[in-house]
Amino acid sequence: MNTTAATQRVCFLLQLRPDRVGDYLKAHETVWPDMLEALRAAGWHNYSLFLRADDGLVVGYLETDDFDKARERMAGTEVNARWQAGMAQYFLSPDGDHPDEAMQPLAEYFHLD
Repeated sequence: MNTTAATQRVCFLLQLRPDRVGDYLKAHETVWPDMLEALRAAGWHNYSLFLRADDGLVVGYLETDDFDKARERMAGTEVNARWQAGMAQYFLSPDGDHPDEAMQPLAEYFHLD
């Protein structure tokens, strides 16, 4: 996907339970094919997750035409509901949100083409 003026670059942070980092990584060794397809169909492109293993900080990055709509499309899928229910056990979530509900984009203030 080419990044254009209409494409949003989205970066977000999530926090894993430090004692569950290994289990979380093991759960991502094989991401379900139907989950991958749902992400693509919902408009998630160039999606990457990064981890600071010592404390469980997750940094996510993706490109999309409209992040709110892409999240909404994913939230409406059955596979996402199953995936989020399984992933919730690995995250710290004071509000009880599933990980996809807790993603708050960081403000982009510089980009080098």
